[in-house]
Amino acid sequence: MMNLSPIVASLLVVILPFLAFLIQAMLGRRSQKGTISLLAILLSCLISATIVFPKIWNQDTQHQALTWFSIGTKDFQIGFLLNNLTSLMQLIVCLVALPVHIYSRAYMKGDPGIHRYWMYLSLFCFAMLLLTMADNLLLMYIAWELVGFASYLLIGFWFHKESAVQANKKAFIINRIGDLGFLLGIASLYSLYGTLNLVDLFGEHGFLSTVPPDSSGWMTFAGCCFFLGAMAKSAQFPLHVWLPDAMEGPTAVSSLIHAATMVAAGVFLLSTVFPLFNTTVLLIIAIIGCITAFIAAYFALAQQDIKRILAFSTISQLGFMMVAIGIGAWDAAMFHLVTHAFFKCLLFLAAGAIIHEMAHLKTKHQLDFDPQDIHNMGGLRKYMPKTFILMAIASLALAGFPLTSGFLSKDAILINALEWGMQQGGLWLLIPITLIIVSFMTAFYIGRLMFKVFFGKLRINVENPGIHEAPGQMLGPMVFLGICSLFVVFSLNPLSYQQAFVLRGFEFNRDYTELHILHTVVPLLMSIGSILIWIWAYRWYAQGEAGGSFDKLRMTEGKSRMTFPLLQLSLNQGYLNEFYQKAFVNSTVQFSNGLYWFDKHIIDGLVNLAGSLVPAISRVSAWIDRYIVDGLVNTIAGSTYYLGHLLRWVQNGRLQNYLGFAFTVLLIGIIYLIFK
Repeated sequence: MMNLSPIVASLLVVILPFLAFLIQAMLGRRSQKGTISLLAILLSCLISATIVFPKIWNQDTQHQALTWFSIGTKDFQIGFLLNNLTSLMQLIVCLVALPVHIYSRAYMKGDPGIHRYWMYLSLFCFAMLLLTMADNLLLMYIAWELVGFASYLLIGFWFHKESAVQANKKAFIINRIGDLGFLLGIASLYSLYGTLNLVDLFGEHGFLSTVPPDSSGWMTFAGCCFFLGAMAKSAQFPLHVWLPDAMEGPTAVSSLIHAATMVAAGVFLLSTVFPLFNTTVLLIIAIIGCITAFIAAYFALAQQDIKRILAFSTISQLGFMMVAIGIGAWDAAMFHLVTHAFFKCLLFLAAGAIIHEMAHLKTKHQLDFDPQDIHNMGGLRKYMPKTFILMAIASLALAGFPLTSGFLSKDAILINALEWGMQQGGLWLLIPITLIIVSFMTAFYIGRLMFKVFFGKLRINVENPGIHEAPGQMLGPMVFLGICSLFVVFSLNPLSYQQAFVLRGFEFNRDYTELHILHTVVPLLMSIGSILIWIWAYRWYAQGEAGGSFDKLRMTEGKSRMTFPLLQLSLNQGYLNEFYQKAFVNSTVQFSNGLYWFDKHIIDGLVNLAGSLVPAISRVSAWIDRYIVDGLVNTIAGSTYYLGHLLRWVQNGRLQNYLGFAFTVLLIGIIYLIFK
């Protein structure tokens, strides 16, 4: 096995989940334990970690392609491209998908549709792995569409729930907007270069070799199109609204989609085609990313659903990655993508364990409450200490606290953004300043979640709640992800992101000057600020106002939502869903109703009128034909017949008749001459 070439090994990594999908589809309900899917992703993970990644990381790029099809004189190829970027992305997808599969065996146990779940999960992993390894944009687009289709199936897995059906349709439709942008970008690029092969476009070193003359406008258009594709897939403003609703799927699915797979695909795409972007496109990416990071963090501040808080957290962190790409530090974006994959996956899996126990409490005591509402939780640290520790590690990583992986990657983005902003000057400094504010907001909302869920006392007033720690099959994957959320996995130096192996694999020259003082000031500022925010959040949410009870705090928070429009705006996600509903959905429905009315009363009316006029005209035509046309013909025919009958009487062979007829004619002639 170790003697396999990286190309063949990568092919196995991609094919194994697809084979699991086919086998699971054929077995159907006969295979419900997920052994086939788990074994496939386990083998893919082992092959990627032991063969592909070690032989490719910081080694020579490897590329293998075969002719796919030909159009005229143009040949399109299909193959794999292995370099630092693709091999790292492949490994991260496998490392995140594996614990999700193990976790799902316990979390989804007993679900009546579990056989479909494993089938969809394997299809999703196959599509995502194919996306990471594709050597040309056309194959990448096909995998991109497959990822969207598989996510549609997973989000709407519980199709008997109307909310799940609406959520997967929403995700599918919004992603079609981005897919159109991706397709236009491919078409534009092909018209400029005549190829879609990444090696032909960028070479082995990732630089665009030539730019066609007078093509700056087309390059800007193509770059914006690719970014539109990434905006939808990576949930960037204003196309982010599908991601919070995607929480209707199973929590394990949310963990996979929100970690290093679907939503990270947009960041991966932009990093892949980064050499295409000119200054204009990069500024657009940075601005959109900054807006997304801020509004998502703002919306997370007042959310009550534990999964929605994490969903908006994902959107906000993706905004950080987009800003990093926009300022030219795509290596920092990929670094944050990798670290975010582990701690965000852990956050969702821990949230799933909590929801699982709250749902058990609800069923056991036959109560009526929302098991995902953090207002119904509290004091779970006593019942689920291991889950608390693991979720605390992931929360610290999300907030960028020292000794975590998030501290390294978030500092990489913040420091690069500040260096870029100081060189640009003017209003561009608002971008790094906004990111710093968002970092403090992140510390607040994740602190609010932790203190409301794990501290104080349980808000559901029952004598024996029966809440206990998650089973080992769920805790094991969470422990692995918790370890991967610490700094030691990425760098031996806990305070310097520059020592991280991920960044060392993507070294390239910056367009702005490095400011060494920021490497000390920014981490110190962020750490002190986060600690102060957590102290405030602890006093407010864990101890209550001036030591008050949780019930008092809940009432106060509820009144605040009614009193302060900003909190109401945050809770309702800026009313963007309502705006889209009125501006696009309702207007489309009204337009369709108008077209229906026009079709029914105008088009159908004209058709029905014509339908009623035609028989009437036909009846008139029949009367004319019968009494005028046929009557005239019949009259002539009758007259001719009668005249012929008379003449036939004259020519009857009787001499006396001939003489009588001649005498009659002669008599008439004489009378005529007399009277003339």
